[in-house]
Amino acid sequence: MSRRITTDADEYGTGDTLSRKRVQDAMRRGTSLKDSDLRGVDLSNLVLDGADLRGAKLAEANLTGSSLVGADLQEASLWHANLKDACLDGANLEGADLDFANLDGVTIKGAKTKKAIFPLSRLSLDKVRDAVQTGARLRMTGAPEDYD
Repeated sequence: MSRRITTDADEYGTGDTLSRKRVQDAMRRGTSLKDSDLRGVDLSNLVLDGADLRGAKLAEANLTGSSLVGADLQEASLWHANLKDACLDGANLEGADLDFANLDGVTIKGAKTKKAIFPLSRLSLDKVRDAVQTGARLRMTGAPEDYD
């Protein structure tokens, strides 16, 4: 049986939104982050390998340089998230919403991408397929979004 975290308002975050500290604690304990609200949270440079983030709300989160190897992001919302230089090799991205996300420099070798929504205005589907097969880094085209 998988453990799940509760979302009380304390030093770990306010209301239903979790904080970076809470995510780190959950990863150390092997606790599921399924359906967690992580909108706008700074998770940059964290190791989230194998994390259960199914259905998580990660819109506008900062995942720059994070490692999500083998993470389960099925049906997760990563709308407008910053994933610059993140590693999602072997991750499950099926049904994930990555529209408007910054995927520049991301690796997705062996990732499951069925029904995932990618920012196709700045990234071709052929590049996504190639990156899944070869491990090549994704490169966004056009004017960069506002990512700090």
